[in-house]
Amino acid sequence: MNAITEEKTKMDIIEKIGHSVVHHGTFNNRIFLLKYHPNDRTTITKRLNELAQAKGYTKIIAKVPAAAQPVFLQDGFTQEAFIPAFYQGKEDVFFMSKFLSEDRQTSPNKALSTLVDLLSEAPSQNGDSPADRFKLDQLSPDEAPEMAKIFEQVFATYPFPVTNPDYIRQTMQDGSVLYFGVWDQNKLVGISSAEVDPANRNAEMTDFAVLPDYRGHKLAYFLLSMMEENLKKREYKTLYTIARLNSPGMNKTFINHGYHFSGVLKNNTNISGQIESMNVYYKTIEP
Repeated sequence: MNAITEEKTKMDIIEKIGHSVVHHGTFNNRIFLLKYHPNDRTTITKRLNELAQAKGYTKIIAKVPAAAQPVFLQDGFTQEAFIPAFYQGKEDVFFMSKFLSEDRQTSPNKALSTLVDLLSEAPSQNGDSPADRFKLDQLSPDEAPEMAKIFEQVFATYPFPVTNPDYIRQTMQDGSVLYFGVWDQNKLVGISSAEVDPANRNAEMTDFAVLPDYRGHKLAYFLLSMMEENLKKREYKTLYTIARLNSPGMNKTFINHGYHFSGVLKNNTNISGQIESMNVYYKTIEP
């Protein structure tokens, strides 16, 4: 068993159910249907329910194209969020969820009140570029060890093994993730990434991690600006993020960049040591 495999066994696994792809395990105590295949239309919800019952999971969440939404509505799923023009700039995607315990369904009302305030504020501009001392650029596999150390310092837990340099290198080499960084002189102090889907021309803006001593310099804002420019050149059409409800600063970063809020995934993801609710934002890239 190699280092990447060992790391993944501690977390949730990604595997196929029929022709569809799911991410599930006790780490997040849920099933996440990542890629729905239309050939599974008549069996997918039955299989998801059976897996959840067998493992004792308390939530099922499914990311599905608009045409498949009725399949999940029929089975008692409810819509938590959506992203328009998700597939090749045309078909929408819906986040459909089923809660299998009362605790998992509880609304995070205090954090939602903060979100209401954020969304009612006008977006603000943070300038065109950071202070001269900071340099931003795309990261390479050689920088994976430094990246892993930053992720380890910033996140107590994370849904994927980003504290493993081999995992980071693998995702770079297979082209599934683009990583970006910001340096203070020769020191890497912040990271972000884009999980790309070239076939469908969409990308998830994620993995923002800035060392505590460097917060307050709007580095996440400038990282996001660089990511957008990179993906626009690659002719991506839809950008989105799944941001922590409990991180007002990160939510504000996306709001300030013109992303649209479209829903809350309640009690969804194990991050920073606990199951947290996540907000979905999206942005359509103009040609």
